[in-house]
Amino acid sequence: MQSPSTAAAAGTASMSRKLSEEQCHCSICLDVFSNPVSIPCGHSFCMGCIGGYWKGSSLCQCPMCKKTFYKRPDISVNTVLRDIAEQLRGPRASEAEMNPEAPGAMPCPEVQLERNAEIQLGGPRAGGVACDVCTGELQQALRSCLVCLTSYCEDHLRSHNARFTKHKLIQPISSLQDRMCPRHERLLELFCRTDQTCVCVLCVETDHRAHFTISAERAWAEKKAQLKKTEAEVQQMMQDRQTKVDEIRQCVELSKSSTHNEIEESLQVFSTLMRSIEIRQANLTGVMAEKQRAVEERAEGLIKDLEQELTELQNRNTELEKLSQTEDHLYFLQSFPSLCTPPNTKDWSGVSVHTDVCVGTLRRAVEQLEVSLTEQVDKLAETELRRIQKYAVGVTLDSRTANPWLQLSESGKQVRHGGAWQDLADGPERFDTVVIVLGREAFTCGRHYWEVQVGQKDDWYLGVAKASVNRKGRIAVSTGQGYWALAMKGGREYRASCTPPITLTPPRRPHQVGIYLDYEEGQVSFYDVAAKVHLYTFMDTFTEMLHPFFYLYCCDKTSDCLTITPMSPKPAVKQC
Repeated sequence: MQSPSTAAAAGTASMSRKLSEEQCHCSICLDVFSNPVSIPCGHSFCMGCIGGYWKGSSLCQCPMCKKTFYKRPDISVNTVLRDIAEQLRGPRASEAEMNPEAPGAMPCPEVQLERNAEIQLGGPRAGGVACDVCTGELQQALRSCLVCLTSYCEDHLRSHNARFTKHKLIQPISSLQDRMCPRHERLLELFCRTDQTCVCVLCVETDHRAHFTISAERAWAEKKAQLKKTEAEVQQMMQDRQTKVDEIRQCVELSKSSTHNEIEESLQVFSTLMRSIEIRQANLTGVMAEKQRAVEERAEGLIKDLEQELTELQNRNTELEKLSQTEDHLYFLQSFPSLCTPPNTKDWSGVSVHTDVCVGTLRRAVEQLEVSLTEQVDKLAETELRRIQKYAVGVTLDSRTANPWLQLSESGKQVRHGGAWQDLADGPERFDTVVIVLGREAFTCGRHYWEVQVGQKDDWYLGVAKASVNRKGRIAVSTGQGYWALAMKGGREYRASCTPPITLTPPRRPHQVGIYLDYEEGQVSFYDVAAKVHLYTFMDTFTEMLHPFFYLYCCDKTSDCLTITPMSPKPAVKQC
């Protein structure tokens, strides 16, 4: 029976042998060294293994530490390491060398490399990372080492872990070289908060000396927490957009229904108009035919009277011819007075039958049709105004833009010409010469409606203006200068701010004007709210921000105000 000291000595010898054997394994073939060589970085490999690893490569790199040699180093067999390896190989090595094909025998590395050369590289499965150490058929990597910057398969990983127990392993990645500083060839293990980039320890001593740097692991923890917040924000954005998608789809369905109703209504309106036209055309035809019959009856009466007088004249002519041929003096003298007396006939010199029997008839019929069309247009305008009032918005005057002659109420809903210059700070947003003020609201999309009471004011402009309009010096209000407006000039005429201006003739003087903006359609429309009459519509293309626009001339009625009408609450309208 062994003594405790003898057993301990045997265990120590066994452990020492095991350690020595592990140290004499090539990290490429994972077997005991065969003709071991050491390369300049200090790592050792079988001569055949390292030769096969470098074969076909312009740069020679250590499989373990990834140190690169731009010129293939001269290598020779490490005789000391070879003798130790041969002692460890013992009879197994001799048998394998004598009979490489024997069952269960491990072929020498040179033979294995030759066999591997004959094997077509299979590669890892799709999307995987190949082992950086395998020289034959490439195996799937299980881990990547952040110290060695190498990816290892299962067999090579076992050898690596036996030697380097403190190296940091991660899931296999294919871009390990990206973790090296391209300038210093050191591991990027720090993070510069100043430049928000990964750096190595030498970067901290040079370009990032005065910067705030932390470990990459700490930065990862901080960024990961930030990432969770970003993920939550992205998920909320996704949810908002999905809600908007559903909302838009709902709007499309509502739009289909609305369009269908509009088509039905338009068919009804035009059918009514066509029936009205057909009825008026039939009535007009009947009137013209009646007039023609009256003309024909009158003409027949005139012809009858003329023919009767013609018969009487023919009879007299016959008697005159007979009297002129008689030789009876007494008969001639007795008949002469009655036959020579002018016959009792009508003066036909002024009598005629006009060929144009329907002068003005067609015009009057069309005028009546125009009245009907105007009534129909007014009905449509009333319906249109009722619909667009759903898009009512609150408009407030922007005091930063108001010309110093203008006085604004505290609520920002009224503006009047004060008749006196106010000492206000001049800024880039203020109109310094022309008495203009803009609304605070800025429109870049959607539909919007507001109303303004103009009262008895004789000179004003209302509408929308580009945010980029010139605000200094004299200004021409026109579409070419970025203004779409309706104007009252001198209490005499209304104009649309086209180039040249278009004179309008509303049926009555509007005291409350409705302004409707449809940004996507490029439409700005004006309405007489009380009369429910459409006044004018601009059609254009909008490419920048628009503001409500108010322009007051200096006039005697300085007490009159332009007032933005408070709109009654309307149901929320989805802007699709």
